[in-house]
Amino acid sequence: MNASIFITCICDSMYPHVGEAMVRVLEKLGVTLDFPPEQTCCGQPALSSGYWDYARPIAETMLTAFQHSQYVVAPAGSCITAIKEYYPVLFEKDPEKYRQAKELIGKLYEFSEFVVKVLHKDDVGARFPHRVTYHSSCHARRFLNTDEYIRTLLQNIRDIDYVPLPHEEACCGFGGTFSVKLPEISEAMVDEKVRNILETKASVLIGTDLSCLMNITGRLQKQKAAVRVMHVAELLDEGMRS
Repeated sequence: MNASIFITCICDSMYPHVGEAMVRVLEKLGVTLDFPPEQTCCGQPALSSGYWDYARPIAETMLTAFQHSQYVVAPAGSCITAIKEYYPVLFEKDPEKYRQAKELIGKLYEFSEFVVKVLHKDDVGARFPHRVTYHSSCHARRFLNTDEYIRTLLQNIRDIDYVPLPHEEACCGFGGTFSVKLPEISEAMVDEKVRNILETKASVLIGTDLSCLMNITGRLQKQKAAVRVMHVAELLDEGMRS
């Protein structure tokens, strides 16, 4: 099976090790990967802020970059959601670009979804002897419905001590430009999220959206809380090597 990696901006600039972990896991599962160099930002910041004309040429670049891909796999639900939610509207008056957008959407998967749904791998042979809790990000939970794939992978990891996160449905307060425009509300939301994480007494927090994990990590560090924050691909990568 062949698949292309869509690395996303935050992963590329701040969490490249997550992309590397994702590649190692998928290659161990037998996937032949490529990285189309033409890819860039999906346009989510501009789209979410209402700058549609600025987002359109960026989105067109993405359509071109992945036009020959069999599957496209990304580590972040928010970027996938932006493509699935906005691209058909963005190109609704351009039949050819609309067709290309729908084609991209049909082969675009969040990492855990791809592992379970496409590769049919409920158990990747990982071992992770730590107490773990899971932050369910807004896009993964409310738009993509990919939480079930995360839980499937977690329940098949040997020696893991999984603890559900209280009020896991609550937003962490990042929300892209929301955290910039309404910082006081954002801060109160992430404080509540951190309190819930500490309540589980987990030594590891995992998630699928790096923007959420970045926000939560910053607050945990500010409170000097000894909780390791990992993307699910990092956990599987480490667990498959133990």
